Amino acid sequence: MDERARSLLLQNRAALAKDIRTAYIMDHMISDEVITPQEEEKVKSQATQADRAHQLIELLLGKDNRAYVSFYNALLHEGYKDLAALLKGATSIDVASSIKAAVSGITSFVKTALCEGGVPQRPVVFVTRKHLVQNIQDNLYRLSNDPGWVTVYGMAGCGKSVLAAEALRDHQILKGSPLVVSLIGSLLREFPTRWTFYLKQLQRKQFKRIRKSSSYDYEALDEAMSMSVDRLKDHLKEFYSDLSVLEKDVKIPTEVLCILWDMESEDVEDMLQEFVNKSLLYCDRNGKSFLYYLHDLQLDFLTERNRNQLPALHAKLVSQYRKYYSNELPTMKQEDCAYWYHYLAYHMAQANMHQDLCSLLFSLEWLKSKMRLYGPAHLIHEFVRYRDILDKQDNKAREDFQEFLSVNGHLLGQNSHINLVQLGLSQPDESIVYRQSIHQAKEELQRGELYVNWLNKQSMKNLASLSVRPHTEAVYHACFSHDRQKIASCGADKTLQVFKSETGENLLQIEAHEDEVLCCAFSADDRFIATCSADKKVKIWNALTGKLIREYTEHTEQVTCCQFTNGNSPSLLATCSYDCTLKLWDIEKKYCLNTLFGHSDCVNHCRYSPDDKYLASCSMDGILLIWEVKSANEYKSIDVAQSFQSNDASQFLLRCCSWADDCSRVMVTARNYLYASIFDVESSDLVSQLEACRQSIILYCDFCTSNQLVAMALSHYTVQMWNIDSSTKIAEFNAHLSWVHCVKFSSEGSSFLTCSDDQTVKLWETSKVCKPSGTILKHEFCNFDVAFTGDEVAVLASDKEDCLLLIKGKTGDVVCRSDSQRSPITCCCLSCDRHLAAVGCDDGSVQVFDLATGKFCKHLQGHRGTVQHCQFTSDGKRLISSSDDSSIRVWDWMSDHSFLLQGHKEAVKGFRILPDSKLLSWSFDGTVRVWDLVNGTKEEEFFGHTGAVLSCDVSPDYSKFSSTSADKSAKIWSFVGSSLLHELRGHQSCVRCSNFSSDNDFLATGDDNGEIMIWNVHSGELLRQCHVNKDDEWVKDIHFSPDNKLIVSCGAYVKWWDVDSGACKQTFYTNGTNLKTIHPCSSFRTFVTIDNLGILYVLQLVE
Repeated sequence: MDERARSLLLQNRAALAKDIRTAYIMDHMISDEVITPQEEEKVKSQATQADRAHQLIELLLGKDNRAYVSFYNALLHEGYKDLAALLKGATSIDVASSIKAAVSGITSFVKTALCEGGVPQRPVVFVTRKHLVQNIQDNLYRLSNDPGWVTVYGMAGCGKSVLAAEALRDHQILKGSPLVVSLIGSLLREFPTRWTFYLKQLQRKQFKRIRKSSSYDYEALDEAMSMSVDRLKDHLKEFYSDLSVLEKDVKIPTEVLCILWDMESEDVEDMLQEFVNKSLLYCDRNGKSFLYYLHDLQLDFLTERNRNQLPALHAKLVSQYRKYYSNELPTMKQEDCAYWYHYLAYHMAQANMHQDLCSLLFSLEWLKSKMRLYGPAHLIHEFVRYRDILDKQDNKAREDFQEFLSVNGHLLGQNSHINLVQLGLSQPDESIVYRQSIHQAKEELQRGELYVNWLNKQSMKNLASLSVRPHTEAVYHACFSHDRQKIASCGADKTLQVFKSETGENLLQIEAHEDEVLCCAFSADDRFIATCSADKKVKIWNALTGKLIREYTEHTEQVTCCQFTNGNSPSLLATCSYDCTLKLWDIEKKYCLNTLFGHSDCVNHCRYSPDDKYLASCSMDGILLIWEVKSANEYKSIDVAQSFQSNDASQFLLRCCSWADDCSRVMVTARNYLYASIFDVESSDLVSQLEACRQSIILYCDFCTSNQLVAMALSHYTVQMWNIDSSTKIAEFNAHLSWVHCVKFSSEGSSFLTCSDDQTVKLWETSKVCKPSGTILKHEFCNFDVAFTGDEVAVLASDKEDCLLLIKGKTGDVVCRSDSQRSPITCCCLSCDRHLAAVGCDDGSVQVFDLATGKFCKHLQGHRGTVQHCQFTSDGKRLISSSDDSSIRVWDWMSDHSFLLQGHKEAVKGFRILPDSKLLSWSFDGTVRVWDLVNGTKEEEFFGHTGAVLSCDVSPDYSKFSSTSADKSAKIWSFVGSSLLHELRGHQSCVRCSNFSSDNDFLATGDDNGEIMIWNVHSGELLRQCHVNKDDEWVKDIHFSPDNKLIVSCGAYVKWWDVDSGACKQTFYTNGTNLKTIHPCSSFRTFVTIDNLGILYVLQLVE
């Protein structure tokens, strides 16, 4: 659900819950297939009507825009028109785009808008004449946006005005102002050809140019309005002038006017009723209170009349707000809160209160409260709207706050309850946002809050300038409009999304296809958007309204790509498909112009040359074809596989192609091939190759039009930037949390877009990313080790080039670096004295590294499978390693001698060294074993799990240990007597980690559903559950604090929990996700982890 819809539901939750009968509403929603019968039962199970209403709204908040639209229409059909009016602001686009047109051509949106109510009130005696109203509505709809009118004929008293009012009910034509309708009708009687002229004058606010006719009393429209206002009593004129500060189409709650005039609500309502009776003001009912608004023309008249007093009138409203809310901000329970959060900044700007505006927008408290109602897009919009004012006061603060909101938009848009102060602590230390956050965090510590500082954050490199999450599944493509004002994206959720490139504000959300939408493209004039899909269809949409213009069904397999010409020739759309063909379309025509045959396998991608003379296409047949657009004939055929003299054609399943700006070169990438290849168009020669990365696939490539840059999107979360003249890589950075499907430059090359499986679209400034990136650590296939010494933190980890690094944790400085290893490093460890390090590798080898010399001093070969874990004994003389070959090896590493601990039947993922030269190991074979490290014998074997044992923990007194398993259980065992003490059942998925409390009384376990359970060790009783959000699944590591009052866990992010209540005390949002391990220091003040982007985090509690 987009931010606007969600915001309206939250704002009006109390009014909705007070009145609606959920049973009738849900009947409509089930019919629309937006809620299930099971969800209906959940709502019905609530005790009271109010509880049922609250449950239904809570259900709605977790759904998409279709559910919102269905709920809105259900309110209308069940007679809750006053409540539906509260939600109308977020329906126009969504209804029009989400619900298919009826046979008559009138969409559900138009039907809804035409029947709601709002144009002159119905007479007491009212006769329904549906067929006549329908006839008027049909004719109005056919006019669309063209100038014109519909004339209703009939004898006097037959009800023409009532019919017209019914047809116009809440429709946007003239908005039903009786004054305007009567004047325009009178004028058209005398001058029937002047409709366009009068319409233009109204749009330009040239009221004086609408002159009188013989049937109207006043010289011009502004004179008519003036007479209506001047006839008010003197004390009412001043109150009416105060309404000049309203924005157009804004309904203002009674409470706001009570604050403005310092009056009781009953007195305000009585006074405003006089304005309503004279058609000078309009009124909607909102629960027990009222919403008031002015017609556009009345507001234009008022602002023109009071032009010189406007700043003072705005200042008066701001002053009254401050007087009323001097000690606290408006809360969600107050009916006027939505108005203040939306329009207070506007009133300050109009009052020329520039310093006050800065104080407001540069306040974390204000942002935090407003975020819960409106999300990040509206806040970013205000920073953009008032940029000139803010920059004059404090340019750096404006940049810091706008960047903070933009780069965290994907988080803030999904969860309005994110702690903004904690998020601000991740900003650079020199940021105004960080300074406010650390100051506020220290103040809140007194109230028992917990905050965490990121110690080793550097000046943030390669930060996206905008990050949004418009989709609910993978995003396959994103592109700019040619004027760069909009971004379109599409993906696996079958939708097309259009949003503002500067703020991320959603403009269109269209359920575009019946299957995944694979590509989208703007036309050169930005009037249309094309989409293509796995449903074999190509569709053309109006880029402004979201209306479907054309639907093409001539392809016989999924359509993989669509591209418009660039504006240098008549507009043509090219599409390619798994049916081995390309097609050219003129969107003015119903059928394709040409079908291009030439490929013998699926065509993955096509691209017009910048001058529109040629079209390049690449296919899984390994051929790059170039076509003449004018003749639709083949111009060049380049066998990419043959260019490399390769016998393995499977390496050259071509995936993507792109043109250089001078049209002389074409770049092409292949699936399962590490290089991007650039060919000369004329000679078909291979010009250069760009080697991407080991263990990655190039998913997309794009040329920059303004310089010699190429961008490549890779499967391993990264984007690379290359200079094609020198064939050098100038930047590589982690852009997303998963596969990056697309990278696309803007037309002038100053920025580019990326999109990913992680559901996000990000906008980057080209100049900011063309710099070397910092150290990227290895995460997925390698563990890391941490040593805490006083205030110092040392981190041992490998980077993506398989170099072993010793890092000074608090600064991120690399103290020692090894050479790159031929076999990937899979685990590492430090000796207790921090003089030595060891690594285990994918080829089964174990190596010892001397940190003083920076050289490997021993290479130990013995395992036949990947080494999963290694650890020095406390004296540093022996090194123990476990492997996928199901064995454990104990090395006297200085002499190269070793012995095996054999008995496990599957991979040994981990072990723990115990006192008295004992070792505890666990395996995927479902067993746990205890070994004697002196003589190499097995002492005990523990059976009981039916699935792989994933982890073990030993109690602080060494009398017990816990085991967790893929069989969804955890167990507590006694070393004494080798007995099972308790089987802990309750988890619904793999139990991945466990930890004993320091007093041996509690055990915490975490599972793959994000559930944390706290158990009594002595009785096995479940004491408490901690519920992690659905986005934070997989609790991978967990630790108690020394005083047993807190728990820290990691998975998607890092979380701290209160043991007594089970409540989450704080969440630290890492840039990446999928945190495998977190290392706390002994005092529980400092924590170290690495995310899936390879970013190191050294976190410390704020004190």
